[in-house]
Amino acid sequence: MEEKLKIIALYDIYGEILTPLAKTYFEEYYFNNLTFQEIGEIYSVSRNAVFKSIKDTTDKLEDLETKLKISSRNDKLKKLAKKHNIEKEVEEIL
Repeated sequence: MEEKLKIIALYDIYGEILTPLAKTYFEEYYFNNLTFQEIGEIYSVSRNAVFKSIKDTTDKLEDLETKLKISSRNDKLKKLAKKHNIEKEVEEIL
């Protein structure tokens, strides 16, 4: 479950970079809780095509985070803000 939340958080940050089709499959799987088979049936593609798309998308999100580190920087800022009791101000910025 923690991994799923991590991937969704990365999608929130980097999702606009993805293709419309990649976003559609990702959202169907992660937000609408559809199976690969169900997504395939809806969009008339194979289960394996959906699996590969979602796998490629999650790999891309993780790669973007490895290179850009936006999520980890946000987490560090939130921890620092909490330490200095300025969480509200930092949340407004992020």
